[in-house]
Amino acid sequence: MSTNGRAIPLLLCAAVAASACSAHAPAPADTHSSAAPPSITLTDAQRQRIHMETVDSTHYTPTITATGTVAFNGDRSTPVLSAISGPVSRILVTTGTRVVRGTPLAEVASPDFATAVAAYEKAQTALRNAARIATLDAQLFTNDAIARSEVDQARADSASAHADREAAVEQMVSLGVDSSAIDAIREGKPVPPTAAMIRAPIAGIVVEKLINPGQLIAGGTTQCFTIADLSTVWVMANIFESDLAAVAPDERAVVTTAAADTFPGRVAYVGALVDPATRATSVRVVVENHRDLLKRDMYVDVAIQAAHPRAGLLVPVSAVLRDDDNLPFAFVARPDGGFERRHVTVGSRVGDRYEISGGLAARERIVTDGALFLQFASSQ
Repeated sequence: MSTNGRAIPLLLCAAVAASACSAHAPAPADTHSSAAPPSITLTDAQRQRIHMETVDSTHYTPTITATGTVAFNGDRSTPVLSAISGPVSRILVTTGTRVVRGTPLAEVASPDFATAVAAYEKAQTALRNAARIATLDAQLFTNDAIARSEVDQARADSASAHADREAAVEQMVSLGVDSSAIDAIREGKPVPPTAAMIRAPIAGIVVEKLINPGQLIAGGTTQCFTIADLSTVWVMANIFESDLAAVAPDERAVVTTAAADTFPGRVAYVGALVDPATRATSVRVVVENHRDLLKRDMYVDVAIQAAHPRAGLLVPVSAVLRDDDNLPFAFVARPDGGFERRHVTVGSRVGDRYEISGGLAARERIVTDGALFLQFASSQ
């Protein structure tokens, strides 16, 4: 066999051996995954364009900011339902009218009114008859003409008739019959045909008119008006889970509108449920509505001042930037003179600073002015 013929088998054996060794050899370590974050190095001239600050723990009172919507004060507003059925004869107020309790709002041509008056007259007649019989039976019993049981029954009939009459009076009141008309009916005077009234149950402003003349309304069902006391309103703010610990009842709040008008308020209630869609909890703030500028369903900004101070790290707002995934980060000075881009966990805003709950440690130095320059330099 020639020399070349012997070389080919030897080369094949060497290749197989090398392949086997490589199959059992350990894979090289991934040095990239364990390496420190890349350092950004600046020249002396570039360093003149940035300013740094040492992060340190401090005591502060957080202010929780959120968005909210305005609603009527549920303790000082009410829908006005009609107590009677029938067509509306006349509307007596317009939207924006200020009313007091008992103010007539609308007239209704209802047969319920005539039925209530007739029921009262029947009850009044029955009471007079029962009272007369009770008086006669008392005289007869005095003369030993009847048994005591008959006297007791006459007195019970008189008391029952009196209760029926008072119930008829209350029925007329509930239908909105004027007190002067009720007094005239009690005295037996003729009463001209009077339409039943829908009256204001509370004092406030008519903010909604939901009926029109000629409309047929159903007693106890149809909402006719909405009355609200607008001196205070509710603002329903949405507070995220991370800020809930700093929010409690009776804390002070400031509500700001898009027109930069501010209104003082206080936290009245912190909701017990978290919205599964937004992961936020509804917080009710009672706000003083000076000049009635806050309107229902208006969007506002809410700043809630926490009652108890905290201790933690605060950094200037300018020190925190956002990456392409909208994650917050800051530039931290390294011992070698470079700068490291590090993600941080941002909490509440306190004035012109952010609360940092993760990513930074006390005594570290961060870039507060010129962070945008560093971000641009790192992308080159």
